[in-house]
Amino acid sequence: MSVVSAVRPETSRYRTINPATGEVIREWDPLTDTEVEAQLAKAHRAYQVWRDVPLEERVRLFRKVADLIEAKLDDLAWQVTLEMGKILPHAKAEGVGSVDMFRYYADRAHELLADEEVEVPGMSRAILRREPVGVVLGIEPWNAPLFQAMRAAVPNLMLGNTVLVKPAAPCAGSTTMFDELFLEAGFPEGAYQTLLASSAQVSPLIADPRIRAVTLTGSDRAGSIVGEQAGRHIKPVVLELGGSDAFIVLDDADIAKAAATAANCRLIIGGQACALPKRVIVTEQVADAFTAQYSELFAGQKLGDPFDPETTVGPMSSAAAADELQAQYQDAIDKGATVLVPGGRVDGPGAFFKPAVVTGITPQMRLYSEEAFGPLGIVFRVPDADAAVALANDTIFGLGGTVFSENLDEARRIAGLLDTGGVGINTWLGAPIEIPFGGTKASGVGRELGRSGMDQFANIKTYSWA
Repeated sequence: MSVVSAVRPETSRYRTINPATGEVIREWDPLTDTEVEAQLAKAHRAYQVWRDVPLEERVRLFRKVADLIEAKLDDLAWQVTLEMGKILPHAKAEGVGSVDMFRYYADRAHELLADEEVEVPGMSRAILRREPVGVVLGIEPWNAPLFQAMRAAVPNLMLGNTVLVKPAAPCAGSTTMFDELFLEAGFPEGAYQTLLASSAQVSPLIADPRIRAVTLTGSDRAGSIVGEQAGRHIKPVVLELGGSDAFIVLDDADIAKAAATAANCRLIIGGQACALPKRVIVTEQVADAFTAQYSELFAGQKLGDPFDPETTVGPMSSAAAADELQAQYQDAIDKGATVLVPGGRVDGPGAFFKPAVVTGITPQMRLYSEEAFGPLGIVFRVPDADAAVALANDTIFGLGGTVFSENLDEARRIAGLLDTGGVGINTWLGAPIEIPFGGTKASGVGRELGRSGMDQFANIKTYSWA
């Protein structure tokens, strides 16, 4: 790094706060520049070793980490719920997703990294080989601290890269738990590290030649900054940013299934994930039936302690997040939106927001164009399928979409018109480990997971013989 200092930054302390109570759980001093340099140097040294570790040994270590995560799943989930506020079953599901990710890449490592032979006139043989590039910097969010950190780390580690993960401050305790698991499994020291760097230290890291690639999951604002910095230094970047996904319900949809899926997707982890559908767009013919069932599901939620087995929606991640969602909700009400299920910010300790449903959203309201990150259902009524497509695409985002219709030909037609990175038909697509995940427009560039998760930061090197 260009500047090395032993002085700790005065700002950007890592502080985890229990969003159910508002109490501080733990604080960390941000690293000094000297300490950041030491972690980067360690990651670079580890790369010199890790890139030459035989694939069979990487597979063995991946299986060991998966077993260790599975054995400590209760502790990991408890920490996530404590810091982020999602109910405990959702935190456990996130941990299971991390285990599945390690096992997926372990099971398919030879297939995913196999040489590809290509016929080229005049050459006896040409092959494409995926090779590692070096240290990858992952800048990861708070809403799924286990899964998101591993989504950045796992494909790259199997490829042979090493990884530094800068976590979001609210969930630093969750992410740092992985460091000891990698070491316990037998990974080289420095192959994976949680980096408690300040925001100001990120730019010099991106500029450093030892950092060969950058991946970020976060807001479009953060993505534009990181993308610009990576471009300035000619480094590959993956940006997984915001989403305001449409959930389209057509005339011949299974209304009960559509309403249940839409409500569940809006309330998973309190509606705080970019890939969750946030705008329900339903055709007029079935709008009344759908809205009644959707609203009933929202009204039946139990808000409360995320550790309580009877709770279905816990607090939001922070008081600031709950206040922001309340401001969007109140703006819609003030400008004439219809409240179908009343809710909103709850007085008292904690960052609680009672699930609510609104309709009658107009372009003058913030909820029309902004991503609503929380348990707020938004329903639009449109005359027909083509109007649904027009509204779905009338956003800066393009992460994913959902189409419900029993007429599969029509559902596929509508899906093909959506300007998104993925579409689920009669199901929510989400982010399965096996397939590429990412979006278009302000939802980002590049893809994670599947083979694409490796290819983004691989040197796809060509070897040929005359």
